[in-house]
Amino acid sequence: MADEEKIEEPAPEAGGKSKKFPIIIVVVLILFGLILAGGISFFITTQVMSNGSNVAGGEVKNHDPGVFVKLGDPKEGMIVNVGGIKASRFLKVGVVMELNPEKEEVVKEGKLVPMAETKIMDSTLQILRTVKIEELDANKQDDLKAKIKSEVNKALGEGSVYDVYITSFMLQ
Repeated sequence: MADEEKIEEPAPEAGGKSKKFPIIIVVVLILFGLILAGGISFFITTQVMSNGSNVAGGEVKNHDPGVFVKLGDPKEGMIVNVGGIKASRFLKVGVVMELNPEKEEVVKEGKLVPMAETKIMDSTLQILRTVKIEELDANKQDDLKAKIKSEVNKALGEGSVYDVYITSFMLQ
């Protein structure tokens, strides 16, 4: 009987180890999966954040808040004859520009300098007067904004305009 007791004691230990072994494997696999999922999430998040901070020209979009200036009449915006002198089409557009506050020749104490305002209005109106009706399509509005930004930056100096926003647009 003493021999039988010795034989029976090791048997439960072997059975206990065989039950613990699959549980340990499952726990390790779950931890590995969680670590892998966290790593993939971190990688994707950092890639999206780094790609989102660059704009199409290689310029960095993160900048100090700019000074927002509405062009034309505060209520009406600008009314422009488009398509040439003989055309009877009018464009009523509201344009807001975000200007670089560090350019003192453009913005002083949060307000637009009169000389800069004249250059901005001249450049913007010149573009809007010479643009063809087909280019005023809603799908091509980003091209129009880029053209306005480029011309105003040429007139005021590179980096003066952060962005151009079209707040209202009516073609008659």
